[in-house]
Order: sequence, then structure tokens, then C-alpha cells
Amino acid sequence: MASPTPQARLATTVPRSVTAVDQPVASDQLDDLGPDLARSARLAGFEGKVGQTMVVPGPANEPIRILVGIGPADELSVGVLRRAAAAAARQVTRHQAVATTLAEEVGAVDGAAAIAAVVEGYRLAAYRYEEFKTHPDVALRRVTVIARGRGMRAALDRANGIVDGAVFARDLASAPGGTLLPAVFADRLVEMASEQGLEAEVWELDRLEAEKFGGVLAVNRGSTNPPRFVILRYRPEGKPTGDLAFVGKGITFDAGGLSIKTAAGMMTMKIDMGGAAAVAGAMAALRPGGCRAAVTAYIPMTDNMLGGDATRPGDVFTARNGKTVEVLNTDAEGRLILADALSYAVEQQHDLIVDIATLTGSASAALGTGMAALMGRDEELLASVEASAASTGEKVWRLPLPSEYRKQLDSVVADMKNIGNGPYGGALIAGLFLAEFAGDGPWAHIDLGLSAIADGDDGVIVKGATGFGARLLTDLALNWRA
Repeated sequence: MASPTPQARLATTVPRSVTAVDQPVASDQLDDLGPDLARSARLAGFEGKVGQTMVVPGPANEPIRILVGIGPADELSVGVLRRAAAAAARQVTRHQAVATTLAEEVGAVDGAAAIAAVVEGYRLAAYRYEEFKTHPDVALRRVTVIARGRGMRAALDRANGIVDGAVFARDLASAPGGTLLPAVFADRLVEMASEQGLEAEVWELDRLEAEKFGGVLAVNRGSTNPPRFVILRYRPEGKPTGDLAFVGKGITFDAGGLSIKTAAGMMTMKIDMGGAAAVAGAMAALRPGGCRAAVTAYIPMTDNMLGGDATRPGDVFTARNGKTVEVLNTDAEGRLILADALSYAVEQQHDLIVDIATLTGSASAALGTGMAALMGRDEELLASVEASAASTGEKVWRLPLPSEYRKQLDSVVADMKNIGNGPYGGALIAGLFLAEFAGDGPWAHIDLGLSAIADGDDGVIVKGATGFGARLLTDLALNWRA
């Protein structure tokens, strides 16, 4: 069941049915409000800064006005509009229907891009996960975007599709680990694939054994829930502009295996499939977005539990590509299932591979929880990921893959081990581990760290699962040209 985020529609005038309408205000144009309202705004501390809001009650039976700051008029951007729309959305969550004029205040921003930013801001900021709520508290169900000009309807439909994908990612990552078991997760993706015209293929335990997915099997040994491996294929009409592969980590709950996590450490581990959720959300958005590239998703799924035959520290498994791995820390499990999925993706000979995963706490120790770490090979691909991150506001920061650290993965008993020699540089060591399975072609690794979950509202982010990466991957696919 999709969470009830407000649906966006288009109009050229404000409908009579709305009870609130926003009004963008530039920080250097406050006097345009008129002397009385400008004075009241200043006395209330409203200066037109980006994301500032002020409620202005109107006459009876007329919608209230929400003044929304957009900063200096000549500095207007897609990011500013997105953040302003999110701020406005938080002021009107008790309204059933509202209108926004933010997309008309485009300045130097392309009209279609302005609509996308406003739709994303309103819909994502108003998102709430309500599947287990007996009394849902979100009233906002419809936002009307006021805009004129050719192509605006197509831009709105495209934006709604991209937001629907991000919402799908949030819904998946919000689901409890005991609810979204691998089999249930796979079924949700098959259902989505049917709705979006994607091909879906699901491997169960016997197929994973036959295909020698040793990493997935090693992590799954402690679980009573069988693993899954889901392949989703999107094929555009006409000749594709490229052939992309997305790989997402799908640990549906991470107890740490025998290297058990603390109780506090487990509290957020339902989001350890945040990478898989991001990939699924991106795949859901490709057809509505009009993607012209061919895209294939590879999503390995299992939980990481402590059953009687769980992988022991010191055990060795053989990955899909034939390399043997000594597992010294069973809580470094995401890289093990990604090793198999990456190896298989390499065999399919795509133009590029991007993996995304809640892989290490070290990434967040270095960068905080508001951005993801980016590593990999091929400057063009890495620059394209950075461009998509800048465009969508899902921030990444590039980290190195220092070859001199590779020796930390050397094992006495196997080809390699799954952790380094100490507590430092964990994100880099994890990236170097994945590089052993990513082939020699263009490859990017996005380590989400803790950016997959938020402890408060900020811009389009709401408390809980963020769906981080879904819009970034969608933008990458929509704009990729081989």
C-alpha cells in the first residue's frame, strides 16, 4: 500500500476548493508586499530567507496565504524552489487541498525544472508512513501547481512519477524487518514491475545455490527465511541511449550475525535494505520519466541473523566470481551479498555499474548523516553521479580507493578477508573489497551510511526512512548517454 502523499495536479488559476495558497517572497523584494504587510512581516521576523514561512489569514471563505521565502531573487535555483516548497508543505499539512504559485516564480530556472522541484518539495515533505497507524494524522491530499506554458503537463506527470518512485523507496525502507521478509520484498518488486512494464525475475534458494551465490548463502545461513535475488529489467522504446546496471544491498534486517550488534545498534536495522529500496524506487520511475536508456537492477535479499548454523567468524565461502573470502566479522555482511550481485552484473556486460548500499558507519563518521560517500572508477561516470546528486539534492562526496590499503584485505587462509586491520578507513576498505568483484569497466559505489534514515525533518527529508538515492539514480538514468 502506497503512503498517502498528496497528489499534484496542474491548473492555470487557483481553484476555489483550496483552503491555502502560497506566495513566494524574495528577500530583496519584501516591500512588494505593500507597506502594511511588509511591516507586519518584518515585525514577525519574516525576511524572505529560503524556507522561511509566515501565515497570513484572509477574509472568511477565502484561502489563507502562506508567505514563503525564496532568498535573493537573482539567486533562485531548483534547490531553492524545492526547499521553499517543502517549507510551505509543512505549514499546510492540516489542509485537504492547497495551491502553490512557486512554479510561476521561475526566474532563470527552466519551467519544467521548476515544476519538478515544487512537486518534489510538496509531496516529499508531506510524506508520512501510515501503514500501521490506526489514526493517520496527515490531512494534505492534493496540491495544485499553478503554471502556464507548453509542456507543463508532461513535466508534472514526469515529476509525479519520480516522486512516486521515491515514495516507493521510503515505503519499503520504512517497513519492519519482520514484515518485509525477503520473499515479501521480492513479491512487492514483482508487483511494481507489472505496474510499470518492467521484466522481473526472482531467484529462490535452489537457483542461488546452482548459480554459486556463495556470499548470499553465507549471510543467510543463520536465518529461517530463505533468500531471494531479484532482477528487474527496463527496456525503452527504440534504440537505448545506454545500458546501465544498478545493484542494491537488500539486507532486510541486520542483527549482525554472530558478531551481534548491540540492542541500540539494531533499532534502525530495518533500513539496511535502503540501497535496494533506492534501486527499486528508481526502477519504478523510469517509464514515467521517459527514460531512453536500458536499465537492469540486481537486488540480493536476505536478513542477517544468529541461527544455529550461522556463519562463524573464520568461515570461508566462495563468491560467484570464484574468489574465496574469509569472514572475520559477520556484521560486515552487505559487501558479501553485493560481491555475488556485482560479479553477476559484470558477466552481463553493461556499459556501467552503480551499486548503492547502507554499507558502513565509517562513511557517516567521515561525512555526517546528510550525504553519502562516492567511490569507484571512471571519471565520466563519477562526474555524472555527482551531477545527479547536485541536481536532486541527494548529496555525495567523493572518497578515494587507495591501492596501498588493499593489503589489509589479504587473508592467511583465503584469497581475501572481509574486513581490514583496524577501526580506521572502514568505508575505503569496504569500497576496495567491492572493487574485487566489480570488473574492470566503469563502476561507482555509493555508501549511504546513515543517510538512509533521518531523526528529524529537513527540506524534503522527513523523520524516518529517507529513500536517499532513488531520485539520484533516476536522474542518472534519465540523463545518461553512452
